[in-house]
Amino acid sequence: MVSERVLKRRRRQAAGRAGMYGLLALVAVALVFFADWGKIGSNFFQPDIARDMLPEVLTNAARNTIVYTAAAFAFGFFFALLLALMKLSSIAPYRWFATVYIELFRGLPALITILLVGFGVPIAFGWTIPFGTLGKGTIGLGIVAAAYMAETIRAGIQAVPHGQTEAARSLGMTPGTAMLYITLPQAFRIIIPPLTNELVLLIKDTSLFFVLGSTPTSKELTKFARDFMTSARNATPLIVVSIVYLLITLPLTYLVRRLESKAAQEKR
Repeated sequence: MVSERVLKRRRRQAAGRAGMYGLLALVAVALVFFADWGKIGSNFFQPDIARDMLPEVLTNAARNTIVYTAAAFAFGFFFALLLALMKLSSIAPYRWFATVYIELFRGLPALITILLVGFGVPIAFGWTIPFGTLGKGTIGLGIVAAAYMAETIRAGIQAVPHGQTEAARSLGMTPGTAMLYITLPQAFRIIIPPLTNELVLLIKDTSLFFVLGSTPTSKELTKFARDFMTSARNATPLIVVSIVYLLITLPLTYLVRRLESKAAQEKR
């Protein structure tokens, strides 16, 4: 028999859910009846403007965004692996350098780092980073990504049972060999979902590359939308580019969920 206290709790929960549904319904009604749909349609949903953006938004802007993301992720990943190993090193200066680097670039906004790389390096060293926006943006964004991924990789390495390393050492493996062939492969299985999340964040952070300047062939999605919006005097390019971003990121977020689900099943 259900106690009176349990019945009261269930009634409160049902009333709370009903209140949330009611609030959602009120918001939907307000959007339908109070929004100026004519103005929204004329400013954000113009098929002719969207058609004019094709195929350049896909063949140029979207391609550049993917290339910038891949380059920044590759640079950041290998640098992050080095930082993670340095932070786990028995040599104190290595640990100090990795710790200071990680805390510094996790604390600075990505935009500041990109500006420092793009304009500060030429001023300080008299050397211009090659490959234009690709080179400057890759290094700037990769430096920031490395700080975040280093902590992820370090956590993955430390999550591997210590007995695995001890078993490898008992077979005569050196510490470096054990790390390369035993620890890292197991760690990567653990950190694939968070690294994929970092990849999704990098896709969106390429929108910061506009501060480096661009040519007609080097624009990423956000810069392309801003320029097209200025010439068309309409906000439809924002909607088009948002859809393209979603077409790129949604498969990756779905992959993250699948990987996390698979990892959870393996732990059971």
